Amino acid sequence: MELRSQSLQCFRRAVGPCLLALFLLGLSACTTRPEPSAQGCATSPFPCLSGTALVSLETNQGKVILELDGDAAPLTAGNFIDLVKKEAYDGTAFHRVVRDPVPFVVQGGDPLSANPKISADRYGSGNFIDPSTGEARLIPLELKLKSDQEPTYGQVITSPLATEQLSMNHQRGALAMARSGDPNSASAQFYIALEALPELDGRYAVFGKVKQGMDVVDRIRQGDRIVKARLVDGGTLVNGTP
Repeated sequence: MELRSQSLQCFRRAVGPCLLALFLLGLSACTTRPEPSAQGCATSPFPCLSGTALVSLETNQGKVILELDGDAAPLTAGNFIDLVKKEAYDGTAFHRVVRDPVPFVVQGGDPLSANPKISADRYGSGNFIDPSTGEARLIPLELKLKSDQEPTYGQVITSPLATEQLSMNHQRGALAMARSGDPNSASAQFYIALEALPELDGRYAVFGKVKQGMDVVDRIRQGDRIVKARLVDGGTLVNGTP
């Protein structure tokens, strides 16, 4: 395992920033969008998660149990739980799976992909559209350092000293939100890290991890689908700071 990890690190250094740029581009959830309406739980119109939660993803490859952390990422985790309750993920596709030349991510959750009338070449371009307003729901980048009481919002962290202090990072099985180039543009799309991806720490919001079923994640291929997502434990949502 150690030798494999060292080889992977050497390969990443060899391919350099060009490959990383391509990978990061793929994590985008591109769309025309309004400005996010608020930042942080205190002022957000969207609910935040208090405590932890377990979510079951029933996929055509098997079941994956996700553990969400409302202490480290209350707004991001709360958004995900709220969308699960709204059945926004049911029937959606895993539209991007990158395993070569090195394991990277399994990405899904685009609400557009649940519509059989939408062409697959548009998957990855959609957000959750609030039926009450007809507008895209967008949340800011949420990152919490171990030394801080509250997360910070809308700011990419690039300092190695700071990223080492993140409460949650991109270990294998990490659950995080995809977004466009704007830090305040996450909506519904998410990804699961197939390997430790420290190059993404501080750039994307990690809000949970795979608790059970990483073997299922390893079997997922592009075009596989979430049959149903449901809350199985916890998941207390509150308005305002938990």
